[in-house]
Amino acid sequence: MQKKITPLFLLFAAVTVFCQDSAPRIAPAEPALSGVPADTAKAWIIPIQGDIAPSLVTFVRREARKAAAGGAGYIIFEIDTFGGRVDSALQITSFIMSIKDARTVAWVRNSENSMGVSWSAGALIALSCADIYMAPGTSMGAAAPVALGVDGTTEATGEKTVAAVRSQIAALAERNGHPTGIALAMVDYDVELWEVKVEGVTKALSGAELERLEGERAQTGLPEELERIAVISPAGKLLSLTAGEAYRYGLARGLVEDRDALLDVLGAGLTVEESVPSAADGLIALLVSGPVQAVLILIGLVMVFMEIQSPGFGIPGTVAIIAFLLVFGSSALLGRVGSLELILFILGLGLLAIEIFVLPGFGVAGISGLVLIAFSLIFSMQDFIIPRFEWEWDLMGRNAMVVVLALIAAVTGIAVIALLGPKTKMFDKIMLKTQINETASEGGGWKNDGGVEADYNALPGKTGKALTVLRPIGKAVVDGETYQVEADGSFIEAGVEIKITRIKGNTIVVRSV
Repeated sequence: MQKKITPLFLLFAAVTVFCQDSAPRIAPAEPALSGVPADTAKAWIIPIQGDIAPSLVTFVRREARKAAAGGAGYIIFEIDTFGGRVDSALQITSFIMSIKDARTVAWVRNSENSMGVSWSAGALIALSCADIYMAPGTSMGAAAPVALGVDGTTEATGEKTVAAVRSQIAALAERNGHPTGIALAMVDYDVELWEVKVEGVTKALSGAELERLEGERAQTGLPEELERIAVISPAGKLLSLTAGEAYRYGLARGLVEDRDALLDVLGAGLTVEESVPSAADGLIALLVSGPVQAVLILIGLVMVFMEIQSPGFGIPGTVAIIAFLLVFGSSALLGRVGSLELILFILGLGLLAIEIFVLPGFGVAGISGLVLIAFSLIFSMQDFIIPRFEWEWDLMGRNAMVVVLALIAAVTGIAVIALLGPKTKMFDKIMLKTQINETASEGGGWKNDGGVEADYNALPGKTGKALTVLRPIGKAVVDGETYQVEADGSFIEAGVEIKITRIKGNTIVVRSV
């Protein structure tokens, strides 16, 4: 047993050391972004494109730190996204708000290679920046949180999740001087948004803001002019604004056609540096995606089973190590793996080993091992242990579904291999064949591995030696002939003297002497 498990234990011991040096689960406000003298003539561009995912959080943090260390006066986030995960968006917004010595700018760009939108999580990120600029033909809004259903469709989340995101987006708008009513109407179906004129200035106010302003005006007798123009977004609908509307209502500071025009607005003569996602960023994003994680878990568990069933340490064990290194290593790079996940995984493997080597069958130890492995994999896919918000429960549910489906597929694959593996030539060198080569002959004889007929009725009571490890099936030599045998009870190591106790159907049952 020690020979089989040690390489896997060494693997996860190494990963433990690696993960202890990785980022924490939820990064605090980064003080490294403050205290660096900013060069107002220098701009640094960071693209935020595609799905808002955990890998993008790591990319934004890394590149923003580079910009701060380089003394950039402006950090420009080029946004082009339909949205993504709520937790990733909130982490990015919190990080952007921690930037002290650079002016943060959100630019919703429009080009032949872009979609020209900043929706959902993209709107949250834009509102976390001090200034918002938009290219003509772009749009922003529809930031209500949604959950991914089992069938892959999106569905509205509960009030707790909406309330949490609503308070956050209002805080972002207030901090950066963006119209709060617009921000609320983008995330909450119940908010009614009005276009009004206050002292000749066009504004967008929520119904609550408008009623409060009208009430204050009535109580104090203020002479200011207040006129309702039209409903921009009625209750029951989410707000999305075109670039022109965003500029009209004061959300966007300006409309710029392209990057050069934006740089001209910020300041002529700016020197520019741009962050470009590397191939490694793309690989990490692929490895932490749900389908790939499920496949890696499936491969890893099946290979662990095949390694346990084969003598020595070979290809299955190596493949299992690679698969789980990719699972935990990629998540560790995103700061989502700590000691807890690895301890649970190692304990789970240990319980499975006990079930296989010490307690043949499948009982409490095996089930407990699978449960611990499942929890370790679920926790490695998220930044929290105990969910606090409804969207965290939704995220944990999706992660659990990925892991459970992978475990079910792995158990199914193991069962298929156990049944069909001995009949498949490709497994001859890595698995013990568990099938008796011939059945008993009509005359009561028995054909051994060499094809020589023997009287199986005379075999009980004879002794011999195990040729291979009996787990519980293997090969043994009796009277100079090789037979397929099955250990009765605990497994038997190769070279141990055995005794044939009985014949059970087509099976020769042995025990160690």
